[in-house]
Amino acid sequence: MQTSAPALLAGILLVAGLTGAPAPAEALPPSSKQQVIDYLGSIGGHNIVSGQHNKEPASSPGQYTQQVKDITGVYPGLWGGELMFRPEDVANRQRVIDQAKVEWANGSLVALTWHVCTPTSGSTCQFDSGVKTSITDDQFRQIVTDGTSLNTAWKRRLDEVVPYLEQLKTAGVPVLFRPLHEMNERWNWWGHRSGPNGGAKLFQITHDYLVGKGLSNLIWVWNVQDNPEGNWASYYPGSSYVDVVSLDAWYKSYPSSGDYQQIRSIAGSKPIAIAELGKMPNTSLLTGQPQWSYFMLWSEHLRGNNTPDEVRAAYNHPRVLNQGELDLSPGTPQPGSGPITGVGGKCVDVAGSATADGTAVQLYGCNAGSAQTWTVGSDATLRALGKCLDVTGQGTANGTLIQLWDCNGSGAQLWQATGAGQLRNPQSGRCLDVPGGNTADGTRLQIWDCNTNAWQKWSLPT
Repeated sequence: MQTSAPALLAGILLVAGLTGAPAPAEALPPSSKQQVIDYLGSIGGHNIVSGQHNKEPASSPGQYTQQVKDITGVYPGLWGGELMFRPEDVANRQRVIDQAKVEWANGSLVALTWHVCTPTSGSTCQFDSGVKTSITDDQFRQIVTDGTSLNTAWKRRLDEVVPYLEQLKTAGVPVLFRPLHEMNERWNWWGHRSGPNGGAKLFQITHDYLVGKGLSNLIWVWNVQDNPEGNWASYYPGSSYVDVVSLDAWYKSYPSSGDYQQIRSIAGSKPIAIAELGKMPNTSLLTGQPQWSYFMLWSEHLRGNNTPDEVRAAYNHPRVLNQGELDLSPGTPQPGSGPITGVGGKCVDVAGSATADGTAVQLYGCNAGSAQTWTVGSDATLRALGKCLDVTGQGTANGTLIQLWDCNGSGAQLWQATGAGQLRNPQSGRCLDVPGGNTADGTRLQIWDCNTNAWQKWSLPT
């Protein structure tokens, strides 16, 4: 924008609060960047993390997230901050970093934008004639050419923020770092330079320099704005330089279906996000474009462009994850076999110990038999009697029954253990469920929207 519980399945990401009532609020522990990237990838198609940007002044780095809390009673799932450009704000960068640590500890992801001053002038500047300015093609060519004075000046500019980003690394805080944003726009000095020697080249230099400084906590967010010129891929620095592909929606309130598809095409298997917008996402956007992993509402637009009811509607939407509803903890390898126990102290059981494909999987009194001996597979399967726990017909609808079937590597046989103790099938986004919490022997298991009910809590073999 132009202004300033149970044993866990081996190697599988824990996720909480998906497609239903969220798990109880939890703080985020020190984590790696890959945990955040994996998490964002895992929720695509099912959930989206709420976000709020906090622009200058640096002396009030949580002012807009507090406004969200005042309106909705909850904090955003993502806190957005700014590395700053005005002299008085650059002098207060530490306040921004301190706020980022607090937000992470409270259960929010951390994102940082940087409206950086041009390397053709000083370290601090005003927005107009500093960030929002033009430089010549020759000056830009020098910035992206190793060994020139302007290239060196750019690296010294990056050096200024390294100590602050290192603090976040030391604290175990991964940062969704979005440098050189809106690369396809004309308002900024780095913008509207397509092709391999344009903005993409400067992004690559920035990435390599900061990675070379040991900043392994940076999640590299590449960003364009939804302007009608299109051809956004011509600004893309390449898959090895980008972790998240993002779009700012300013030419229109929400990304169009064409915008959505263009970003998805560029991203491939990478998570995608709406990094800036001025209008709170509505149900049509959240359901019609479900792969967005997070959105970030821009600072003053929270109140200036949205009614309190619109803000509350977005934060209360069942797809939206707010502060404390995220669980990034990785799975811990726990090979072993034994019972899977659930509600009423009963066990997941293969009916009649049969091995035919399609045999019902049910709840039954625990008896230590082979029909209740499940092996946690390193491939995210659960196996008994030589076959796999399977969602019938690869179904994704609420109420689809669970069966035993030959192991085949399909999504119907993959299971994730969440921090709330659920077993989630990522293909459907739904959880292993006992209908209505019925503890009678022979109750057939199903998948259902993940929720906090006791009949979705399972203890795996250790």
